[in-house]
Amino acid sequence: QVQLVESGGGLVQPGGSLRLSCAASGSIFSINAMRWYRQAPGKQREFITGINSGGSINYADSVKGRFTISRDNAKNTVLLQMNSLKPEDTAVYYCNALVTTNPTRYTRDYWGQGTQVTVSS
Repeated sequence: QVQLVESGGGLVQPGGSLRLSCAASGSIFSINAMRWYRQAPGKQREFITGINSGGSINYADSVKGRFTISRDNAKNTVLLQMNSLKPEDTAVYYCNALVTTNPTRYTRDYWGQGTQVTVSS
């Protein structure tokens, strides 16, 4: 019904940068919000950052000042620019979108497949 496709993950050295992207497709009427989460081994999935349809943005304290979220509403795409990466940023990163679908106009969260980000020297 709705698919979120991520790209941009990989291996980067500490202090480096990566840019993740997530594009939503399918029977989309509207996207209320797009968010990024991450999950490290042995830890719960945590919220990183999100942006809603009104442009409101928030960040987890752990990434504030280093990560930047942006969106392209026409392309149903959200970007995550990650700078000054640290080893503790190593995790599987997941895209999430709050989507209203056609034809039912039902609204719920959808998840991407996850992409691995590894920060290591």
